[in-house]
Amino acid sequence: MKPNFTKSNDGLIPVIIQDNITNRVLMLGYMNEEAFEKTKKENRVTFFSRSKNRLWTKGEESKNYLNVNSILLDCDEDTLLIKATPEGPVCHTGEDTCFKEKNRSENFLFELENIIRDRKINPTDSSYTSTLFKKGINKIAQKVGEEAVELVIESKDNNQDLFLNEAADLLYHYLILLQAKNASLTEITTILKERNKKEN
Repeated sequence: MKPNFTKSNDGLIPVIIQDNITNRVLMLGYMNEEAFEKTKKENRVTFFSRSKNRLWTKGEESKNYLNVNSILLDCDEDTLLIKATPEGPVCHTGEDTCFKEKNRSENFLFELENIIRDRKINPTDSSYTSTLFKKGINKIAQKVGEEAVELVIESKDNNQDLFLNEAADLLYHYLILLQAKNASLTEITTILKERNKKEN
């Protein structure tokens, strides 16, 4: 991979940062060749700041680093797409993306997965999820079974509100079970995509 930095007079190319898990676009920055090489070497995103007129590692002051998962080069070799795992908010406003979104429902499951993962890594006594992790895999699996049965029962009645709430309960506990087994939604969706290919 060799980006062409000579296409622009200032030697900079645009870099799109995308969340490795949710695929949300987080921000746009610019790199020169030095910033690109530093990013590859350290596996942390470093831009060339046009306002500071120097290399700038995202998070060098806030510690909200962008850890590199993959780097893709476009067909014209003058734009990069970096899939990254952010350590904290990305935007200076405290938001997790620099682009305001009116409808984020399609990504909410992945955001919820991140919240559940945080409850596992940083448990608190006031968190139901943390308490469930503390009780272990048997209790978590039991809860998934209980919620599945309750969903089946509600599906036989005509109360749509109760049915939807039980469906939400099952989905939430399923996400907890995935985390307890060190698995992710991305792995599940990958399997489903492969199965879909075979169907078609």
